[in-house]
Amino acid sequence: MGDFNPAREQKYFLSPENSHQPLKFWLNLVLFIATIISTYLVGLTWSASFIFADKIGEIESNKEAGLQLFLNDQVLVLAGVYVAVLLGILSAHELGHFLTCRHYHLRATLPYFIPAPTLIGTLGAFIKIKSPITRKKQLFDIGVAGPLTSFFLSLPALAYGLSLSRVVPSMSQEESIIFGEPLILKFITRLVLGHVSPGNDIILHPIAFAGWVGILVTAFNLFPIGQLDGGHVIYALLGPRSRRLTPLVIIFFVVMGVFFWIGWLFWAFIISVIGLKHPRLLDEDEPLSSSRRLIGWLTLIIFILSFIPDPIKGYTLFDLLSNLRG
Repeated sequence: MGDFNPAREQKYFLSPENSHQPLKFWLNLVLFIATIISTYLVGLTWSASFIFADKIGEIESNKEAGLQLFLNDQVLVLAGVYVAVLLGILSAHELGHFLTCRHYHLRATLPYFIPAPTLIGTLGAFIKIKSPITRKKQLFDIGVAGPLTSFFLSLPALAYGLSLSRVVPSMSQEESIIFGEPLILKFITRLVLGHVSPGNDIILHPIAFAGWVGILVTAFNLFPIGQLDGGHVIYALLGPRSRRLTPLVIIFFVVMGVFFWIGWLFWAFIISVIGLKHPRLLDEDEPLSSSRRLIGWLTLIIFILSFIPDPIKGYTLFDLLSNLRG
């Protein structure tokens, strides 16, 4: 997710003719293949849960019967669709950064995907920018390219996936995983499915779930801090004044981690490791163009529409401490 442009790499300049040297991509390829495998395995679970929602009890109580469901042809195909949509969104996000770097003759790596046994099968992806970013417009354009791409690709996935999703009577939280809803999902749900009564739940089709992940990734990256995409955007807009937001964002993460979702604490740690400081630019005293400032406001609106206070419900710090004591 996002991109990484460490300050220690700001010491040299790269001429345009050297910015298109052949890229070593064997590690990128290995990680990408590993991520395909990890997301496919997770996709099998979501696909089986969607297709056989009425047989969840059988899956949990009878391992042999559950295995047969996972080997169902429809499940195998749908898991592949989940992988294609999810990695398509994540790839487009990172390629947005990569191609913008190439446009400005800045050297950057191809995306590094991170396979992981999470609920989505990956921890996302990132690129590493190896040339110094010296101009505001470069920093701004690179920062917004990824989130805008992933957001607008996630919308049709959400809309089409919701049209295929199932509305069922509400289940207890012990029997299911309940995901948080960003504002944009509530809006699209109302358009596609109409009013869903409080006594019902929506079982997301894997395509809709991939779109939900794309929205979540967009929100994660738009926080105005450090080396995140939002950090690039806010620094291009406000310059060094944006550093005043850093402690506020960290405090926000801690509060959200305690009261809404403990994953925010992990996200705060990751951001701290990547880097909280932003290298200075050569034209910090020059304002951005009015069109870029307008896009900056659009990006803020997208962040508000994409933000999910509790991506997974029931996983606050208090919930986990209560479960440990129980």
